[in-house]
Amino acid sequence: MLNIEGLEELDQHAPVVMLNLMRFNERSRDGDGSGWDAYLRYSAITVPMIKGRGGTLLWTGEAKAIALGPHQGNEWDFVALVYYPSVAAFLDMMTSQAYETEADPHRRNACAEHVIIATKEAYSKFRTS
Repeated sequence: MLNIEGLEELDQHAPVVMLNLMRFNERSRDGDGSGWDAYLRYSAITVPMIKGRGGTLLWTGEAKAIALGPHQGNEWDFVALVYYPSVAAFLDMMTSQAYETEADPHRRNACAEHVIIATKEAYSKFRTS
C-alpha cells in the first residue's frame, strides 16, 4: 500500500514530516497480546531504523476526540509525527528488506488502519534543523 509513485513525485532531497494516524486492533492479529502490544514491538524495531537514516520522532500521543470535521472514519487511537531528513530516507527505510521482514509484520498485526501523510513545512516552532 506504500504510494511509491506519489512519493517519488516529491523532492527526494527535501525534509519531510510524516503524520501517522493509527487505529489499533483490539487483539494483535498474531494473537500475541493487544494491537498496542504489537505496535510497541513495531516501534522498538522502527525507531532505530528511523534514527539510522537521520530521522527522529517529533511527537506521539493518543488521539482523544474529533474536535472538528466528520467523525465517521476518523476515529484514531494514536498519532505520531516523524521527521526524516529527506523523502529518499523515508523511502529507503520503508522499502528495505529489514523493514519488510522485521518491522512491517508487527505493524500489520497492530493496526486495523494506518495512514501516513507526507507533509511539507510551512511554519513550525519545532524547527528540525
